[in-house]
Amino acid sequence: MVIAADIDQDALMTLPDGIESAEVDITDPTAVNALVDRIVALHGRIDVLVNNAGAIHSEPMINIMRPDQMMHDLGRFRRCISANLESVFIVTAAVVETMARRRLRGSIVNISSISARGNEGQTAYSAAKAGVNAMTVTWSKELGRFGIRCNAVAPGFMDTPATRASLSATNIKHIESNTPLRRLGTAEDVARAVASLIDNDFINGTILDVNGGLVI
Repeated sequence: MVIAADIDQDALMTLPDGIESAEVDITDPTAVNALVDRIVALHGRIDVLVNNAGAIHSEPMINIMRPDQMMHDLGRFRRCISANLESVFIVTAAVVETMARRRLRGSIVNISSISARGNEGQTAYSAAKAGVNAMTVTWSKELGRFGIRCNAVAPGFMDTPATRASLSATNIKHIESNTPLRRLGTAEDVARAVASLIDNDFINGTILDVNGGLVI
């Protein structure tokens, strides 16, 4: 059984048959804990968690073209960190607790980003994804003794509405020309990487790059 949790109810309505949906704000610990308890009550256990929710945010540290507010806005920085880093901690904490209490082996896969290396114009997003990588490795060491593996997939630039909304057509063309495979990635590319980390029970603490050979 696969359960997709999202705050976007419209997106949940588009899920294919066979996937259950749950509307939840993953930055709200109370709501997340309640959802995890409900899933366990209905299905008995959680074996795999994929932390895939997040939001791309592009904003330079200083913008000289905006003299009235040149510096990166702190409020937007915090919202980006909350959506992309705190949410991973909140959901993982809830799921790992139920795994440990029931003495279940499990797999956590976090979706990071090539931007974790540090991407110009993405201070907050890069910081959040670098934090995801650090938590992934830390949890792999702490949780491995309980039989709970933790890995991450770090996609490059994916051909998604979010990418096209945050980057200009010129930037996208530049990325494609600098990627050895000469294209953006797809959701299917990421999904296959996630599946491989779930299937191989001796992979732990790995940040798997899926970027077509592009290195920022």
